[in-house]
Formats: sequence, structure tokens, C-alpha cells
Amino acid sequence: MIRARSLLSIALLACALPALAQERPFVTLASTTSTNDSGLFSSILPRFEAETGIAVHVVAVGTGQALLLGRRGDADVLLVHDRAAEDQFLADRQALFRRDVMYNDFVIVGPPADPAGIRGGASAAQALATIAKQHAAFVSRGDDSGTHKAELRLWKAAGVDPRADSGRWYRETGGGMGATLQVAGELPGYTLTDRATWLAYQKREGLAVLVEGDPALRNPYGVLVVNPALHPDVKVALATRFADWLTGPNGRQAIEAFRIEGEAPFFLLPPNETRAPE
Repeated sequence: MIRARSLLSIALLACALPALAQERPFVTLASTTSTNDSGLFSSILPRFEAETGIAVHVVAVGTGQALLLGRRGDADVLLVHDRAAEDQFLADRQALFRRDVMYNDFVIVGPPADPAGIRGGASAAQALATIAKQHAAFVSRGDDSGTHKAELRLWKAAGVDPRADSGRWYRETGGGMGATLQVAGELPGYTLTDRATWLAYQKREGLAVLVEGDPALRNPYGVLVVNPALHPDVKVALATRFADWLTGPNGRQAIEAFRIEGEAPFFLLPPNETRAPE
């Protein structure tokens, strides 16, 4: 009888273990395909989880979609790269606060033969104007991501509305950076990509970096904790702990140590004060 009870206790404990595992605290992070596909998260998040016991569930989408998830209360914390949209998110009191984290840069890549002749140009906007003038194939993410918004700002600076030629020389994938690079390589055509995804991308044979270094191509990232006053289900304590870690000594060290093929794809921004809604 005692043995039967022991076996029953063991069986009940075995059934309870999955439920106990599910109770491990976690935070939902909405971020970009660039931070995810580059391998940054697989490098730094295990360190955060080991130090805090808090799991991080990443939802990798474009910045526009990440901010929308925040507005719906479907994410606890955001790591995104569209400063104007981030400032609006904060102004709308959707975020409890925002902090600078890091930056990388964009590059214009295209066929190594460079039929539009943009290689080595100092101005990204001028390069896009040349591509448009020659109707050379250009592949856009077209997905409201931070990269897509940066691309549209560059087209505006170039005085060109490429969407008028959508489906012709201007192609929109509606997908992530990896898929867009694949289409550009297959055409071949030009595209704008963040350097981190470019370094991590494994099918670069049909593409080369042609324009880089323009200050307009700098790409800063910020972390925002979603406002629990508007979204009561937000895990604000866990989200704040993640933001504190990411912008604190251990998180900054983890970001600084991350490499792709020996190169640093992300660079730390100077620590700044927490910016709250005015």
C-alpha cells in the first residue's frame, strides 16, 4: 500500500513538473527581424535569463508591427529602430519610458556589376536618385518596418516617389530583411539593408555593399517599456528589469561582445537618462 502511494506521488509530481516549468516568469519582447536574424538575441538573452531567471519570449517583426503590438498591450517591452515613431509612441503615453540602447547602420547593396553606377557614392539619397533615373531594379521590404521607413525617408530626400513604379523596377516583398535580400540577389537588384542582417546573411554571392558611411544611414535603437496604466496585463516589473539590464553594465557588455564573422554589427549609444512621457 505504501509503495502504491509512493508511485502515485511520483506520478502526480511528474504531471506537475510541466506546469511548474510554465510558471517560470517571462517577458514578451517585440523587436525587429534585424536584431533577431543577426543572432544578437541568441547571443545576449541567455545571459539575461541566467542572471535573472526571467525568460524572454521574442516576437520578431518590423518596427511598425512591434509598436502596434505595444499599442495593443500584446508585448511588455519593445526594442525598435524608428526614432520618430518611438517618440510618438511615448507622446501617446503608450510607453512608461524610453532609453537609447545601441546603433548600427544601413548599407545599399546591389549586383557586383553595379549597372546603375552607384558604387562608392557618399550620398545614399543621390544613389537612390540614380537608381530611379535608370529604372534599375530595387527591392523594398514594403512592410512598415524601421528599415522600410528609413528607405522611404531616403527616397523623399532624393525627391523620388518610387511607389508610383511599384511592380515595375520598384519591387516590394512585404517580408523581412532576409527574404528581401534573397529576392534582390535573384533578380539581381539593389536594396537597403541593416549591416547586422547583411553580415549574418549566408547567400551574399549575388550582392555587394555599394554605398555606406553616409550619416543619413545611421540606425539607432531604443528600448521602451509598455505603459501598464493603459495595458494592465503588461508585466511592468519584469519588463523594467529587462530594460535596466539591457542598458546597464552587463547588457552593454553583452552587446559590445557580440560579433558576426569577427565584426561588431552593433555599437553602444552613450547611456542617457530615462525619458518619460511629458
